[in-house]
Amino acid sequence: MSPPAPRARKRLVGQPLLYAISIFASLGVFLFGYDQGVMSGVITGPYFRKFFNEPTAIEVGTMVAVLEVGAFVTSLAAGQVGDKLGRRGTLFSGAVVFAIGGAIQTFTTGFWTMVVGRIISGFGVGLLSTIVPIYQSEVSPPDHRGALACMEFTGNIFGYASSVWIDYFCSFIESDLSWRIPLFIQCVIGAILALGSIVMPESPRWLIDVDRDEEGMRVIADLHGGDPEDLVAKAEFQEIKDRVIYERESGEGRTYAVMWKRYKKRVLLAMSSQAFAQLNGINVISYYAPRVFEEAGWIGRDAILMTGINAIIYILSTVPPWYLVDRWGRRFILLTGAVVMALSLGLTGWWMYIDVPETPQAVVICVIIFNAAFGYSWGPIPLYPPEILPLTVRAKGVSLSTATNWAFNFLVGEMTPELQELIEWRLYPMHGFFCVCSFILVYFLYPETKGVPLEEMDAVFGEEELEERLEDEESERASLVSRRSSRSRRSARLPGAAGQGLVSRLLGRTDGRASYEPIRSGDE
Repeated sequence: MSPPAPRARKRLVGQPLLYAISIFASLGVFLFGYDQGVMSGVITGPYFRKFFNEPTAIEVGTMVAVLEVGAFVTSLAAGQVGDKLGRRGTLFSGAVVFAIGGAIQTFTTGFWTMVVGRIISGFGVGLLSTIVPIYQSEVSPPDHRGALACMEFTGNIFGYASSVWIDYFCSFIESDLSWRIPLFIQCVIGAILALGSIVMPESPRWLIDVDRDEEGMRVIADLHGGDPEDLVAKAEFQEIKDRVIYERESGEGRTYAVMWKRYKKRVLLAMSSQAFAQLNGINVISYYAPRVFEEAGWIGRDAILMTGINAIIYILSTVPPWYLVDRWGRRFILLTGAVVMALSLGLTGWWMYIDVPETPQAVVICVIIFNAAFGYSWGPIPLYPPEILPLTVRAKGVSLSTATNWAFNFLVGEMTPELQELIEWRLYPMHGFFCVCSFILVYFLYPETKGVPLEEMDAVFGEEELEERLEDEESERASLVSRRSSRSRRSARLPGAAGQGLVSRLLGRTDGRASYEPIRSGDE
């Protein structure tokens, strides 16, 4: 009797693999969310303030916001790092660096040691915040890409809420451990993420882009159920491969200069989405919620408790987009979210201005509504930049948009404590004004990307038609006798160009938003 054949090691395939990747990616943003929230409760603790000799508003703002300086630096470099090391290698590097920074913060000996630890953690966060959305978008199918990205954002807010409640329970510890333990947990999360990155599959689009076709096909097959002969998996592989070959044969460069020249409109939209995600005021609450509630009348531990209750509702608000983002689309959700956020911030400032006995309760309600609106809408915005940018420059474009996020993140984080003292209640209507600006921007300039495969995103921006038109013009130009006839034919081809607005011309917008039609089989 022959010995039984050894059983092949089971591996995740299909939907279980897809959701495992989403959970893993969510751990990366959980880590960022945790780091956002952990300082909000720590900086109001009596033992923290005593250890740092009652830090001034500027010192508090620096300890909180200096993380964004490190994140800004590495988010700019993350594009090239992600192209060279791959998405998985960049995740591993970011997690390790973050854990090292967390350890320095935990065992800090003073203000400047804390600043160094925050900067090093920022280096890790910059890599992670750039590469996680790219990784998520490149493994997700078009009809679930938005939902999976929204689940990822829920992980971010779960991290934020966890840090707030850990801060609250540790506030009962009567020693410096009340703030050192919450900071140490950063190290644990970073180590778990680093280990997880070793077992997760690499992005199939990156593998195919670096000519590791067999590995790329294997990952795609696993995502579609594990059958390498699956027709849908083969079709997806071929579509990605054809796109890679086309981009190489077209001679399209991969530098930042080429990206800006060729995809200026997309890059500006990606950068604006990240800038307004910060200017809309979320980190006034995320970083300084206990200070906001203290300003409204909640004192000490009660302010942290109110922050924790707010965080739970914040988490719940991120769940509806799982279902809605691929049904209602990105534009409608962003527009409605901007309206609700503007109103709630305006009312927050008004209640603080009139300062009546009902103000503490009213401010809590307004902040909760604001957070819920952000969690439902502008919170999952990192899914938008990697969607609209092509594979050749996706990592670099997303790194630029993420650097924009961190630049404005630093601006808001550094200035908020000072502005809370200088302009007081006016701070909140000011951010409400930015919400109104974001509504106008989305309404006039943001195209809908719901259900569009990444390889067909050119059609959303009308660039396929533009390329065909330019090729036609080039061939015709060679046969034209006079420059005048050339001009007349061009003007006949581009009706209404002179009537476009200044913003549309600057962004290269055609007259009317390009509508996306799926590429049918057999179309060339």
